[in-house]
Amino acid sequence: MRSGSLFARVALGLVVLSLIGCAGAPRRSFPLREPFTRDTDLDPVSVRCAKRPNDKDKNHVSCAPAPYFSPLAWDAADNTLFRPLAKVFAVDPPREARNVNAFDEVPDSAWFTNRIGVRKPSLEELVRGACKPEDILDPDSATPGEYVIDQGKPNGASPGFRVKIGGKKKYMFKTDFIKEPERPSAAAVIGTALYHAVGFNTSCEQVVYVDPKVFELKPGLVVTANDGVTRPFDQRALDKVISEAGKRGEKRRFQASAWLGGYLLGPFKYEGTRSDDPNDVIPHEDRRDLRGGRLLAAWLHHFDAREQNSMDSWMAVDKANPESSPGWVKHYYLDTSDCLGSLWEWDGISRRMGESYLFDFADIGTDFITFGAIERPWERKKFAPKMEMFGYFHWEEFDPERWRNEYPNPAFSRATEHDNAWMARILSRFDRADIAAIVKLGKFTNPEADEFLTEVLEQRLRKIASRYLTRLSPIADVRVDADGRLCATDLARRRAVRPEAEFRYDATVRSDRGVSSVRVDVAPDGGLCVTLPHVAADRASPAYVTVTLRNRVAKGPLEVHLYDFGSSAGHKLAGLVRPDS
Repeated sequence: MRSGSLFARVALGLVVLSLIGCAGAPRRSFPLREPFTRDTDLDPVSVRCAKRPNDKDKNHVSCAPAPYFSPLAWDAADNTLFRPLAKVFAVDPPREARNVNAFDEVPDSAWFTNRIGVRKPSLEELVRGACKPEDILDPDSATPGEYVIDQGKPNGASPGFRVKIGGKKKYMFKTDFIKEPERPSAAAVIGTALYHAVGFNTSCEQVVYVDPKVFELKPGLVVTANDGVTRPFDQRALDKVISEAGKRGEKRRFQASAWLGGYLLGPFKYEGTRSDDPNDVIPHEDRRDLRGGRLLAAWLHHFDAREQNSMDSWMAVDKANPESSPGWVKHYYLDTSDCLGSLWEWDGISRRMGESYLFDFADIGTDFITFGAIERPWERKKFAPKMEMFGYFHWEEFDPERWRNEYPNPAFSRATEHDNAWMARILSRFDRADIAAIVKLGKFTNPEADEFLTEVLEQRLRKIASRYLTRLSPIADVRVDADGRLCATDLARRRAVRPEAEFRYDATVRSDRGVSSVRVDVAPDGGLCVTLPHVAADRASPAYVTVTLRNRVAKGPLEVHLYDFGSSAGHKLAGLVRPDS
C-alpha cells in the first residue's frame, strides 16, 4: 500500500513538473540568425567537360550538362502506370517540403523568385511579365522582309515557325487552332504572365497581329513533326500556316514566344534530381514551389502541367560560350496554351479534364462496380452561354482540393496542406484589377470575353482562398514595425473569405515569465498589430518569446518566434510556425 502511494506521489510530481515546464519558457525552436532567403543553386558551378558531337562538329566538346529528351508517350505511361506500380511496396511516407525557410516561405532560387508574394507589383510590371522592353514587338513599324523565317516549328500541336529579327532576336510564332480561335494564344500569354507574377521563370509571350508582308522565308528549310516525319518547310507550308491564323483585316494573329537565353537542356523532371547539376540536391517532388504549382494550375485549369512543358537552360558565366563552365541551371515553366478551357476532339475527355486523370483507375473501378450509376461532377458541365471559346472553363463546379491534371504529376501528388496554403497566400494577393489587366493581354476580338474571363478567374480564386486560407493560419507579412509593434496582414480578411464580424483576434505571449494575453489592434485591408511587452533586462541577455495569433476563422494559429533584446533594441523575428490546429 505504501509503495503504491509512493508511486502515485512520484507520478503526480512528474505530471506537475511537466505542466510547469509547459507553462514556462518556450523551447528555442529557431536560432538567432538571418532567414535563408536565397538558395545557393543560383551560384555558378563547374561541370565536367565531355565529347558531344553535333551536326557541325563531330569532335565538339561541351562543358555543360547533357540535354535531356522527354517523349510524351513515355512520360504519360510512366506516371500513370509504371511509377505507381513501382512504389506499391516502397516505404515512402509523406513529408513536408524541404526547401522552406524559417518564415515558412520558399527562398529565391533557380526555380522560383518571390514577386507578388512579397511586394505588390505595378500593373505595368504585371502585364509585362518576363518581357523586357526590348522584347516587345511592334509589327506595325516592321518593314517588308524584316521578320526572317529561319526554322519551322519542330513539334507540338499548334503550327508555326521561328522568326529572327535584326539578326539577333528570335521568336517562335504560333497560330491558334482553327476550332479554337484566339483561346490558345490568349491562354499562353495570360497564363505565362500569371505564372511569372507568382514567381516562376517563364518565357516572354505576346499576342501580335502581323501583316504577312513582313515575313521573309529562308530557302531549304525542313521540319520534323510529332509523327517523326521530316517535311520541307517551304512557301506552300508557310502559306498554309498563315491562312489558318486569325484575321483582322490584312493582318494575322500570332502568339510570339521570345527565345530563351542560355544553352537549352530540355525539360526538367518533377521527380528526382539532375545527376549532372551539382546545384540540384533537393528531390523535385519535395520542392514546395513545384508542389504548390498544383494550386496555380488548378486556378487556370492548366491540366497540361507536365515535364514536356518545362525547360532547363544552362546559364554560362561566359555568355559568348554558352556550353562553357562555370554556370548554373535555370528552370522554366513553358506553354500554358491549354489553360482557360482547352477542348479535346472527344467531348468526354474535355469534360473530365480537371476532375479525373485521362486514365483514372479509381474512377474506372467505381464506374465498373456501380455500372455508371453515380453522377459525376463533369456530367453537369455546360458551355458558357455566348462564350464557347472557353469550353467548360467556369467556376460553379470548381473544387480546388479535388482538381487533377492530365495525368499524375509526382510533385503535385505529394502536395500537402502547407504547400497548397503557401500558394493560396500568394494567389490571394491578386486583386480583380490585376486579373483584369492581365486578361487584356489576350487581345480578344470580343470585348465581352475580357469581362467573362476576369469574372471566372476571380470566382475560382475566391474558392481557392475560402478553402486554403481557413485551415492553416492565413496571417502573413509578419514584421516588427518602427514603433516596436508586431504587425501582420490577415490575407483571409483582406480577401473577405468570411464576413468581417467572424474575424475575432486574440494573441498570447509566452516567455520565461509565463503566458499573458495582449491586445490585437485591427487595421483596414487585413492589417493587425500587437504591442509586445519586454521581458529581457538588456541587450546582452535576449529572451526567447513566442506569440500565438488567432483570427477565429482559420482552425490553426500562427506562432511567431522572436528574440527580445529589451526596450532599447527591441524584438527580432526568428521564425514562423503554422500548426494544423
